[in-house]
Amino acid sequence: MNLPSYSRTRRAAALVLALMPAMVVAAPPAVTVPAVISAASAPVQGYELIRVYPHARNAFSQGLIYLDGFLYESTGLNGASSVRKVDLASGAVLQQYDLDGRYFGEGLTNWGPNLIQLTWRNGVGFVYDRASFRLRQSFRFAGEGWGLTQDGRRLIMSDGTATLRFLDPLTLKETHALGVRDGGRPVTMLNELEYVHGEIYANVLGIDRIARISPETGQVLGWIDLSSLLSPAERTGTVGELNGIAYDGERDRLFVTGKRWPKLFEIRVK
Repeated sequence: MNLPSYSRTRRAAALVLALMPAMVVAAPPAVTVPAVISAASAPVQGYELIRVYPHARNAFSQGLIYLDGFLYESTGLNGASSVRKVDLASGAVLQQYDLDGRYFGEGLTNWGPNLIQLTWRNGVGFVYDRASFRLRQSFRFAGEGWGLTQDGRRLIMSDGTATLRFLDPLTLKETHALGVRDGGRPVTMLNELEYVHGEIYANVLGIDRIARISPETGQVLGWIDLSSLLSPAERTGTVGELNGIAYDGERDRLFVTGKRWPKLFEIRVK
């Protein structure tokens, strides 16, 4: 999702470092975001920094996956949205498909030989051939599109609420939904998603933490605190919040970045 007012978000995040990361943040015009601030029930975890890679400063990261030795990234903003194939080591964009200016790119995942991308408020998703980036089809969905991942059986989608939606990967139709809670409290603002070690990892809009969610119960199993990952000196200008999780299952590597972050980080959760 778009988030133009970053300084306000940073001040708010500092005030609630010890609280559950679901809160109101500055939103685009005509978008109302509910305020939710509550004490975290699930444990908060740290991380070990393994390696740092370059990340394109113009990439307003909305979706990120690692596949076959490359990163695939969906970028947002009207007029700047794209799907990219990126070299991990150099950060160089090897292949790119630019969306029409009316579309705001969001979550991204793979299924078979395809890439599947959501858009934010257009109610439209796109299916691309992963090799050629040729647009194969579009599909409709209700509400907003935020994050997207898959668990080998179904697509998992977030829409900014406390609900995850499950889609049939062939028909691209919603099959069921799952509410996400930390203890008894709903966790809203669920954003970019990744399926890791049998859990759903979710960025939460406005706070640099990742929620580890059970796909069976919807309960938050833990919070990964990444608020110290990017230095204060690097949080300037148009740099946004954490948003982008990719997992290399073959080598058990976890990558994270953010909107217009100058770096992509390989981390290990403690």
